[in-house]
Amino acid sequence: MHKKIGEILLEMGFIDEAEIRRVLQIQQAEGGRRRFGEILLDGEMPEERIMKALAVQFQLPVVEAKDFPEAIPVEKISYQFLENNLILPLAVSDGVLSVAVGDPTNTECIEAIRSSLGYEVETALAGRDDILRHLQLLKGSRSAVMQQVIEDASVDESPGADATGEISHLRDLAQEKGIIQLVNLIIENAVKDRASDIHIEPGEISVRVRYRVDGVLYEKEVLPARMYSAVSSRVKLLAQMNIAERRLPQDGRIKLKVAGKAVDIRVSTLPTIYGESIVMRVLDKESAFITLEQLGFDRVLLDIYEETIKRPYGMVLITGPTGSGKSTTLYASLDKINSAEKKIITIEEPVEYLMSGINQIQVRPKIGLTFASGLRHIVRQDPDIIMVGEIRDIETAGIAIHAALTGHLLFSTLHTNDAPGAVTRLMDMGIENYLVSSTLICVMAQRLVRKICPRCKVSRPVPEELGRKLGGMITEMWTGEGCDNCSGTGYRGRLGIFEVLPVGDEIRDLIMGRATVKDIKDKAVALGMRTLREDGMRKVKDGTTTLDEVLRVTQVGL
Repeated sequence: MHKKIGEILLEMGFIDEAEIRRVLQIQQAEGGRRRFGEILLDGEMPEERIMKALAVQFQLPVVEAKDFPEAIPVEKISYQFLENNLILPLAVSDGVLSVAVGDPTNTECIEAIRSSLGYEVETALAGRDDILRHLQLLKGSRSAVMQQVIEDASVDESPGADATGEISHLRDLAQEKGIIQLVNLIIENAVKDRASDIHIEPGEISVRVRYRVDGVLYEKEVLPARMYSAVSSRVKLLAQMNIAERRLPQDGRIKLKVAGKAVDIRVSTLPTIYGESIVMRVLDKESAFITLEQLGFDRVLLDIYEETIKRPYGMVLITGPTGSGKSTTLYASLDKINSAEKKIITIEEPVEYLMSGINQIQVRPKIGLTFASGLRHIVRQDPDIIMVGEIRDIETAGIAIHAALTGHLLFSTLHTNDAPGAVTRLMDMGIENYLVSSTLICVMAQRLVRKICPRCKVSRPVPEELGRKLGGMITEMWTGEGCDNCSGTGYRGRLGIFEVLPVGDEIRDLIMGRATVKDIKDKAVALGMRTLREDGMRKVKDGTTTLDEVLRVTQVGL
């Protein structure tokens, strides 16, 4: 049994018995609402004394404010939760999370952290005011740190008189300590915000830095225009580009570790009137790959799709616009059916994620390795399953159809608005209808919608007029109010909405008859196909996403 806090303080000589009686009387009068130590603090007893007694009572080490971390070492935990419960995460090591607590009796919150984050938790003691001050500092420090780095990285652009001098000057700018810190901080903040892309866009008087998070762009920083050359040169140097070439588009790649994570960044530059627009696609090697079950399928659609991809041969097409998650679905599909008995070969542009047990080829048009030429050679490698990153032309489509006809299961993507549209797109490209009918076994259209943040999720009744438009389908709507967990957006993460069209005998008959997209869609719906909008509305109804998100990505009005 722990000694009571009053007994320990008495032994330490910090209080006398009269003070103990006084505090006990206050507790009794208040019905035990406040703890012994809280009453003493109100009586202006120094917090250090209470801390020493608590450390003895709970046998915990004491952490001083000077030893607090410069950043929260774990994600998926909100500042509001930490402030409300007087908890400060200190460090993570070998699966153990060290935290400083201001209230060692609050064991429920420690258990909540353990169960939600999966770490063992070690506790230490720290001053309540120290914890709250440091959390406030960390919350406001990001913009302050960025501002300080921008000031430290101020540059004086005075390029040399000739081309050689200018190149040398740009290289010197890119290696300035302040510029290195600035670019590193831009990338680090993007990874912390779960951004998929970083946009650095020069203007007449400033440089705008935007992050794409969950499919939507947010402006994060504004840099002085004078810093643009130094920042762009630093990025190009990291990506092994030609820093002197500013008239033509360039592509490059950066590999680095950010906060202990292996990150691969694809860099693209494009000349504009104020300088080169730079876009960096951030690929988190450790967390980006997800399984079919995590994509957003419900059980009905997942069973239909899994049955299709386990067939021995035929063509499976994933359709949707750029950024709708087609590549992620392809990787998840291959992972589902990958086994030692099957040879899987992919040809991609570029190879985004490395998969164990799968032979992956990167397209290199400059040396003649295109989708079509690569696919022609792949079929000679005795594969069971082939994945082609995209069908772009009649040549690639023809070879893909031939591969599916000759006993291979082939996956690929097309840019169409819905699943039935992929059927007519192949025929418009020049593929005969009987070949499409013979090889196509499934088409799946998809979009990505943002998920409502679970921390600030609230329910609201559907407005009467909107309810009538929805035919009474939805009576309750969920939305996110905005919190630390979602950076104030109300959304965190994304999931897919899907339109799965299995190609059975009745659809094949329509293909043979060169039916229109509308005819194919009407028949598919009559056979039970769920449209993109219908799947989206199901996710609105169950509180996973919002109506605005579904309307945004399906381009369907009310």
